[in-house]
Amino acid sequence: MPEDFLLLDPGLAPLTDEVRAAMDEQLVPYRSPDFESVYARAQDGLEYVFTASTLDDTVTSEGGTPLILDGTATMAMEAAVANVVGEGDEVVALVNGKYGRRFARIADRYTDDVIRVEASWGESIPVGKVADAVSPDTDLVTMVHNETSTGLLNPVEPVGELANEADATFVVDGSTSIGGDEFRIDGWGVDLAITDAHEALAAPPGLSAVYVTDRARGAIDGDGAPFYEDLDAHLRAAEQHQTPFAAAEPLFHALAVAVEAIEAEGMVDRIARHRTQAAAVREGFEAMGLELFGDPTGPTDYSNTTTTVALPDSVRGDGADEFEAELRDRNVAIGGGQGHLDGEVFRVSNLGHFEADEIVRGIETVGEALEAVGADVDPEAGMLAAKERLDQG
Repeated sequence: MPEDFLLLDPGLAPLTDEVRAAMDEQLVPYRSPDFESVYARAQDGLEYVFTASTLDDTVTSEGGTPLILDGTATMAMEAAVANVVGEGDEVVALVNGKYGRRFARIADRYTDDVIRVEASWGESIPVGKVADAVSPDTDLVTMVHNETSTGLLNPVEPVGELANEADATFVVDGSTSIGGDEFRIDGWGVDLAITDAHEALAAPPGLSAVYVTDRARGAIDGDGAPFYEDLDAHLRAAEQHQTPFAAAEPLFHALAVAVEAIEAEGMVDRIARHRTQAAAVREGFEAMGLELFGDPTGPTDYSNTTTTVALPDSVRGDGADEFEAELRDRNVAIGGGQGHLDGEVFRVSNLGHFEADEIVRGIETVGEALEAVGADVDPEAGMLAAKERLDQG
């Protein structure tokens, strides 16, 4: 790729030189002290990220265990469901985007009693309807914190209160928030928290992580899960800084470096940076003449790591492909709409380690590409608004 390639696709955070170089480390037997030291570094860094993703450096959970899985977050989502529920158990699945829907579809494979609490993509989760759905009969509640398909930050805390009151296990996918935004495990009543290596953690794709609280351990039954996703086996192995099966060793090296970089930056500063950059992206596109997608109300808010924008009417449909081609010509990659939003919206990420000038360049380039396909936008106004917001900090 060209040296000036700018990756703003929410599906992948750019890798630093240090993370890329870590994958070139010499391979060692994965049943050896050398590998165990790498696993321990990654596990220690993940514990920091999972438990210290706060605005004031407070620790939000103690006694839990971060597990590293050889598979992306969809594997972790399935593991969380399959280890907790079986046929006849009740799952309440919250759906207002692609990944909430994925959680529900996974649950459908393990029980015939999945209650969906749904909102249109881009609309807020109706917490009142969640309260109606969750009962003492509920075994598991699933939720996506940062719905990447729509750019909305869903309200974990009130849902966690409902799940805890019903004594239901609460699992939250935080793939594009944990490592980039605030996340409070105990304070929000989360039992199992999930994140993905290649998004907020800014590591290569191929690994994911699950934080298992002490409370969740009692709900886990690995015998009912797929053999590879048996969390009991993963918990036993993690006590020895090991995986239960062969490990994708280069990815573990990279993950260790990535989470150590997060800890070096500090979650307080990292969260502040992501929030400032996301605000700059939103304000830049609005100043350009574009409309943000979604209608967050109540406790729901816009994402601080992914911004979803409605395409101008003149660019929707086939014009979206021309727009993305113009971006590629300018060495910038963004995300398109997913599912039925394909050709209707575009998505821009600020996940990872972006500098302010990269954020400004991304906004300006999107404006230029839209102009090139006939949209009536003002790239300069967008660029100036973003700069102003970034300068404010």
